[in-house]
Amino acid sequence: MFIQDEDTIVALATASGVGAISVIRISGEKSIELVDEVFSGKIKLVDAHTHTIHYGKIIDSKNELIDDVLVSVFKAPHSYTGENSIEISSHGSSLIVKKIIERLIEVGARLAEPGEFTKRAFLNGRIDLAQAEAVADIINSRTEASLRGARNQLDGLLSQKVNFLRNSLINSSSLIELELDFAEEDLEFVSLNKVMNQLQEIEFEIDKLISTYNFGRIIKDGINVALVGKPNVGKSSLLNYLLKEKRAIVSEIPGTTRDIIREEVNIDGILFTLYDTAGIRETEDVIEKEGVNRSVETIKNSDVVIFLNDVQSGFSNKLFEKLKTYTNEDRIIKVVNKIDLDPNTKINCEVKISAKTGEGIDTLFKVLKEKAIGSETYSEKSAIVSNIRHLDALKRAKQFLENAKESIKEKLSGEFIAVDLRNAESALGEIIGRVTSDDILNNIFMKFCIGK
Repeated sequence: MFIQDEDTIVALATASGVGAISVIRISGEKSIELVDEVFSGKIKLVDAHTHTIHYGKIIDSKNELIDDVLVSVFKAPHSYTGENSIEISSHGSSLIVKKIIERLIEVGARLAEPGEFTKRAFLNGRIDLAQAEAVADIINSRTEASLRGARNQLDGLLSQKVNFLRNSLINSSSLIELELDFAEEDLEFVSLNKVMNQLQEIEFEIDKLISTYNFGRIIKDGINVALVGKPNVGKSSLLNYLLKEKRAIVSEIPGTTRDIIREEVNIDGILFTLYDTAGIRETEDVIEKEGVNRSVETIKNSDVVIFLNDVQSGFSNKLFEKLKTYTNEDRIIKVVNKIDLDPNTKINCEVKISAKTGEGIDTLFKVLKEKAIGSETYSEKSAIVSNIRHLDALKRAKQFLENAKESIKEKLSGEFIAVDLRNAESALGEIIGRVTSDDILNNIFMKFCIGK
């Protein structure tokens, strides 16, 4: 598939602001000719070979210098978008960038929409839709784990798996539909038992992909962790220790933390977002009561809850029972703090720590990761689902397969089986963009930055 848009688009590809250099991206059938109108160098860019760089000057309509630049030439179809493309490297002045873009618009380009370069790459068959979404994930990745996951998706690991499953479905449905064409001759091209086995194998592989979602989501978005406990058990001290800075106020006065403090920390390549909540207790203080209410909402929305107690006040069974009404018990890590005051404490908790000395913190990290991710691990070359759109498509494909299997069991006509197989095939096609709509595309690419 190759779709040539007549418009030539332009945008700043690097971050806005002052820097050493800025890169302006231009793409479209006439992009090289348009840049030639504003570029003065040793040769015309239309005569240049693809993937070459040329020094010259960008000049304005009065033939006056705007800036000295390096121009990179990429000729169709060997470019990011699949179209003729140019990248102009100028000095990193926002004024210079503004003047160059305005000059390109003067000669016929238009400003690119968010994600339009990547959208053109998809429409021109350079990448599929799952790979296009991975581009945004790479840009937004903040940890080694999230970067590796996005890189694997851009390299096509998920796409290859989905394509394989989709092609297997096409093979099965084609034979069934072929039988329908020869229904009057009563010919059998494939046994229904064989089709059933094939569908079970495909469904098994879909289930394996679905099972990776929790891991993929955590790798991509991180883990939300609520620090919860009665006042003065050391929640703020623990937060400060993890961040290696005094982010939260620590005081012996109960109720010091009134609002939610949110901070991020990178642990072994995974992003943990920590929420230091107000101590949960009955209070008549209006502000502290609002803080407690916000704590409850944070607990409900967290992946993991660190339930902090201390050796002085002991384990709070009453608060633990209340916590279980806000979240699943298997999400709660029971921790006792301040063991520096009583190293031999008999309080029964999963982890014993000292937020003052750091004792037990490594064990807390280990338990935290296990609680969030589980025991399931995936290799660097595994196809992993991290996108809710992909998960929804896989679940719908699985349901259509279930319907088809039920039709086979009930010995219904081939039409019923064929319809569900075609629907399952379409659901898988949505992941890689073989079956899509303008609404889906617009929703995906509007989230990209302009220039990408």
